[in-house]
Amino acid sequence: MDIVALFYDLDKFAQEFEPAWNRKLLANGVRRRQRQGTMCLSEIMTILVLFHASNYRTFKHFYLQHVQVHLRGEFPRQVSYHRFIEWVPRALVALVCFLHTRMGTCTGLSFIDSTPLRVCHNLRIASHRVFAGLARRGKTSTGWFFGFKLHLVTNDRGQLLNVGLTPGNVDDRQPVKTLARSLWGKLFGDRGYISQPLFEKLFHGGVQLVTRVKTNMKNRLLPLLDKLLLRKRALIETIIDQLKNICQIEHSRHRGIPHYFTDVITALIAYTYHDHFPSLNLEPHRDLPPLLPAEVVL
Repeated sequence: MDIVALFYDLDKFAQEFEPAWNRKLLANGVRRRQRQGTMCLSEIMTILVLFHASNYRTFKHFYLQHVQVHLRGEFPRQVSYHRFIEWVPRALVALVCFLHTRMGTCTGLSFIDSTPLRVCHNLRIASHRVFAGLARRGKTSTGWFFGFKLHLVTNDRGQLLNVGLTPGNVDDRQPVKTLARSLWGKLFGDRGYISQPLFEKLFHGGVQLVTRVKTNMKNRLLPLLDKLLLRKRALIETIIDQLKNICQIEHSRHRGIPHYFTDVITALIAYTYHDHFPSLNLEPHRDLPPLLPAEVVL
């Protein structure tokens, strides 16, 4: 990851965000000094995103062994690790807003899926206290888990279009309408998104939900293009794999709620700076009609 390009984007964003954010803060009647911190907001955000592009598994080792050793020239006004951790929650809102600026554009072919984000091992659920009241038990095709669900919508170029985070027991179909607000064309999902009311709501909004049928459902016809694109759902599964194994979006070492959500957001931002995204490489064929005349049976 190019640290100069990353800092340039974050610093340009922070210079516009901070004045606008400070104007919207509500005062409690107590006068507070608005002192400039030792490290600016863009420096804090840059270090947090860089962690998810590194090979370090813990942020503490990344900050102590990499930032304070090899990035002295890039960040000359560094603070201690414990002081930096105290400043992390201040960057959460700015990181969320910046993530929205990194979203791609809808191309008419979108894919949706969800993945569990475990916050602890199943044997430690009873003693877990950090996310008590927030995390929930959920079940996927691989078994039970305790934590949250990350919902993703991507286009055929591998770019993120929308993201959502829900407790682990939330049905995959519940946040679809919100995630698909700015979409058009076709939205491909797995069998977990089968719902006639959901299909009708999305269809009235200009989005056609395309899924396979379950074994106990009546068969139906599908255009050949839809059938072929359903086989390409591995695209979004590849993105999820990169988020978990490269960007390290899932681990169980969090000791605070703001730090957890900051970690998730910065992992998503780090993904948007990858040099190459998983893609279907359909650009040369964009002039083809969206549907092929031939129809086949599943």
